Amino acid sequence: MSIQKVINAIREIDYERNFKIDGTDIDDCTIEWINGSAEISKADIKTKMQDIETNGTAKDQKKASGKQKLKDLGLDDAEIKALIG
Repeated sequence: MSIQKVINAIREIDYERNFKIDGTDIDDCTIEWINGSAEISKADIKTKMQDIETNGTAKDQKKASGKQKLKDLGLDDAEIKALIG
């Protein structure tokens, strides 16, 4: 998995964590937690990466939930797209 997916997973767990990362994927990277940020285990990062792969990010989930609520109110796809793009 790409290093960008690792970064996305860390940000999804806690956007405020400060870190430096070196490597190409979760299995061979080195993560340095800086500025007093608590470590997130690679196991937790891998779990979050899988969750994002399966369910999308929290932002994706909220967007889907919002669209569904608009549909439940009777709006069609064209109306929803006109509202939120």
